[in-house]
Amino acid sequence: MRVRPVSFAVLVHDLTQRLAGRESDSRVRVAVDGADAADPGRLADALVDPLRVLGRPAVRVDTRDFLRPASVRLEFGRENPDSFYTGWFDEAGLIREVLDPARPGGSGRIVTRLWNPDTDRAAREPYRDLPENAIVLVSGPLLLGSGLPFDLTVHLEMSAAALERRTPGETRWTLPAFARYVDEVAPATFADVVVRLDDPQRPALVTAVE
Repeated sequence: MRVRPVSFAVLVHDLTQRLAGRESDSRVRVAVDGADAADPGRLADALVDPLRVLGRPAVRVDTRDFLRPASVRLEFGRENPDSFYTGWFDEAGLIREVLDPARPGGSGRIVTRLWNPDTDRAAREPYRDLPENAIVLVSGPLLLGSGLPFDLTVHLEMSAAALERRTPGETRWTLPAFARYVDEVAPATFADVVVRLDDPQRPALVTAVE
């Protein structure tokens, strides 16, 4: 493997060019996968405006807006790492309301926010119509390996030590779930783009040496 240190600006530029060059007349569904400590939403947000400048309308979706109801999510306690790993997010809702309609040839009618965790009720977000060349950027943890239909995947990789160091005390209970994710899914071995992010100020792109 070759590891190339880059600035955050260069990372955004490289990803923007890669995404904008894909299927210019078709929608593209992109996963930006990473623990909260890696802040995948920051990278996904940073791609929106550069993509629009290049003529690719970009739409943001965050899995925090696709949680399962608290009665299901917290059935085994508020700090259960197994529940976080297998039952925290409404993957079926994400597929039904975003990924399936956003696929090439899909209806293009999506909901970007399905659940309000503050009220524990449906968010009642209105449907929106995607342009045919839209890029849908979905950010969140544990996105890979469960069959979610993405066209391109970005994985923000962190060492166990860095993840532990940068995870706040109130969410450290999630650490076993991420350890399980590495062991069982190994997302860094198959994601289309892997970014090492042990230091948020010094990302590095990982590429295979041919």
